[in-house]
Amino acid sequence: MSAHTDIRSEGWISRLPSPWRPYALLARLDRPIGVWLLFLPGAWGILLAGPGWRRGLWLLALFALGSVVMRGAGCVVNDLWDRDIDRKVARTAGRPLASGALRARHALVFLGLLLAVGLVILLQLPPLARALGAASLLLVALYPAAKRITWWPQLMMGFTFGFGAPLGYAAAADRIDAAWAALYAATILWDLGFDTIYAHQDREDDALAGVKSTARLFGEHTRPFLTACYTGTVMLLVLAGWLARLSMGFYLMLAVPAALLAWQVASLDIHDPAGCLRLFRLNREVGLAVALALLAGWA
Repeated sequence: MSAHTDIRSEGWISRLPSPWRPYALLARLDRPIGVWLLFLPGAWGILLAGPGWRRGLWLLALFALGSVVMRGAGCVVNDLWDRDIDRKVARTAGRPLASGALRARHALVFLGLLLAVGLVILLQLPPLARALGAASLLLVALYPAAKRITWWPQLMMGFTFGFGAPLGYAAAADRIDAAWAALYAATILWDLGFDTIYAHQDREDDALAGVKSTARLFGEHTRPFLTACYTGTVMLLVLAGWLARLSMGFYLMLAVPAALLAWQVASLDIHDPAGCLRLFRLNREVGLAVALALLAGWA
């Protein structure tokens, strides 16, 4: 079993009062990349809709806070489902529920608090966005089961993490249309690609534990699969921009995230877990570059 782990208990986490630390680790506050990858699709949706700057900044602030809260809630649900599996995987064996630092009842109380905060944030949005946000809880609840029943849990992750895009668009535009659908499809493929890279960290341990993933499914053929995912992402972003009638600045700036995605494909080494984690984290820069392209499209 590999000694590779992405848990970070040092840094600011180590300065928290000791009773708080397991909760911070349970919510993955030591690894903000997950918050970024949940927030950025929401930011894309808001920016694609093109609200006024006051409304846009307010929505971006709400979605930023909501991403911290709901990413934490999703991690709690995931770890409650997976605590027995996590004990068998080197990267996850130190998680609070798997290691015994927290009991399930503690996690459930914490989950209730996070969901209460999330509800307060959701109530600040228009009725259509509220309905979509409530519906997304079903995805959050079902996602951890996907790895037990399908080889495509990363696709389910795409539907779940990528839901911020249609939610952000609905919050800003208060409607559902073709641009909304194209953007959601783009985020699903983007998430499917980078989560497949992420899953290669656990490929061998997952095989021993009987956990399914697209990393195990495609194995040495991951690069062409990743090429298809990322090509589809860029094409769908172009379609969303065209449907939203963005200016030429969007298409020119979109070359930057496209190049970053191509770099991930070219650099992928599925036998290097630490390298896979680095490529996965690079998607924060991809997401920020897409957001800047959307801003350029309204200039």
